Amino acid sequence: MPAAMQYPEGQVLSLDASSDPAHAVVEVAATFRCERCASGKGCGAGLLASDAAPRRVDALVDRQLDLHVGDRVRLELAGDSVLRAAGLVYGLPLGGAMAGAGLAWWSGAGDVAAALAALAGALAGISAGRRRLRRETCMQQFRPVVTARLEAS
Repeated sequence: MPAAMQYPEGQVLSLDASSDPAHAVVEVAATFRCERCASGKGCGAGLLASDAAPRRVDALVDRQLDLHVGDRVRLELAGDSVLRAAGLVYGLPLGGAMAGAGLAWWSGAGDVAAALAALAGALAGISAGRRRLRRETCMQQFRPVVTARLEAS
């Protein structure tokens, strides 16, 4: 049976209920990892993250929740958003590496040239992913949602 995903919990630092959609700034511990990541069997997304300081996350708020500054809340990210993010972060560099190596093979280049072309393709994929993630419209789809109030302030 797969390990259950643990949803991050945090504390509401500020709340803007007048905006549409409503949103809140939530402070979340930076050390959050799912059980698979904690056991060393996860995707590795947290390998390069620092565990030093909590992070502030701008999250959408379900209008049905009665939230106040200081409340402890649970955050969730839609499953399809996680898949799209993984495609950007892992898929574009992998696709670039495969395209570079494929072009080098097709042109009859040697092994060293194919490796360099694969590296160049991976770097191009990383660059394309970073450019796309910098767009506000792209980041809107990866914004977490406050789904539950766990403890009142």
